[in-house]
Amino acid sequence: MANIVVVGAQWGDEGKGKIVDLLTENADVVARFQGGHNAGHTVKIKNREFILHLIPSGILHRGKTCIIGNGVVIDPRALIDEIEGLKRRNISFGKNFYISGRAHVIMPYHNVLDNMHEQAKGKKKIGTTGRGIGPAYVDKMSRAGIRMTDLLDTRGFREKLKANLTDINFLLVNKYKTKKISINKVYTEYMEYAEYLAPFITDTVVLANRLCEKGKNILFEGAQGTMLDIDHGTYPYVTSSSASAGGVCTGLGVSPRRLDGILGIVKAYTTRVGSGPFPTELHDKVGEELRLKGGEYGATTGRPRRCGWLDTVGLNHSISINGFTGIALTKLDVLDGFDKIKVCVAYKYKDPANSCSCSKKGRACRVTDFPQQVSVLDVCEPVYKELDGWKESTQGVTRMRDLPKQARAYIDYISETLNVQVDLVSTGQKRDQGIMINNPFTKAKKRR
Repeated sequence: MANIVVVGAQWGDEGKGKIVDLLTENADVVARFQGGHNAGHTVKIKNREFILHLIPSGILHRGKTCIIGNGVVIDPRALIDEIEGLKRRNISFGKNFYISGRAHVIMPYHNVLDNMHEQAKGKKKIGTTGRGIGPAYVDKMSRAGIRMTDLLDTRGFREKLKANLTDINFLLVNKYKTKKISINKVYTEYMEYAEYLAPFITDTVVLANRLCEKGKNILFEGAQGTMLDIDHGTYPYVTSSSASAGGVCTGLGVSPRRLDGILGIVKAYTTRVGSGPFPTELHDKVGEELRLKGGEYGATTGRPRRCGWLDTVGLNHSISINGFTGIALTKLDVLDGFDKIKVCVAYKYKDPANSCSCSKKGRACRVTDFPQQVSVLDVCEPVYKELDGWKESTQGVTRMRDLPKQARAYIDYISETLNVQVDLVSTGQKRDQGIMINNPFTKAKKRR
């Protein structure tokens, strides 16, 4: 057996869906450990495109067990819509799909509060999807949350709902000057959801650990990316959960000793959705070209992504946190046709107060450790190394030797700079467009 974690190494949207779909061939189980339906994983199989928000990508494969763990927050309506949408496309649900009873539920008031909070911030908006994710995690941490298992206890659910809406309706009326939310309406609606989802709800901590003990290969699937992690990302411009490898243990209830490999998904350049600092962001024709060629629009919201060159300062931060045993480099083909390709190797920062100890007074210093202060990161300028680009197409290439030598040099440079092996290279959106250098499952078994 081997258990592999797949996490984004940047600000999300790195192409995790495709990589998870590819690796599922070697897995028995695919388990999602954090986030909500603010995530969007796009998978292309031949001429069919699937966009998944809550359901693990493994659902597209027959005979695979899929788990939504306790670290995920679930909008029942969104989940049911996703299940029904997949059923219409002949994807089966039954004993292959499980939902943690400990997973917290997104309620209608979470969506309302999410949007109200964002509007109140004005120019300082975080850039959330407005889908209630953050407020649901707030309730979880304040011990006012409602869990999936609560939906199966009709009396207890109504009591918790009434207690929550007493406070929330007061806030809606008196602060936000909007109408109350009806307890009866929400109760009736969520009881219908409970009836639909009840067959899938179970104790996934017991399930996941039993599957480990049986020697099953498990693929742990994350959403978003490390730079959006609530603890280690560019706070406060982050998501509301642990999007790094550590989230596996809390979000599924498995021991760190169960993890055999951690695969970091790295886009060949960098993108970001929403607000927040982004040192390598390009506001020119190159940035627009990356966006158009890469189809850089959110799978969940359709928002255009901000685009820039690869940032190894941020990636080294991700490597420290996650301990990647390998990298999957995605969207290499998007860089086809560029004369030169830049890679950020450091930041240049000038302290306004001239108090920085690493430089002479009044002069900018070179920063190689990712700053923990957003105010510092916001004014950092990238220091670039320029590499030769390539004019030949890499799209659909399946062997390293068939890549242009400059593309191979780019891959080697990334691996050497980050001191992590590149195990996979994606050369297109479809499942079969890519190069498997080292299979992470095989690699993990050899390491054990």
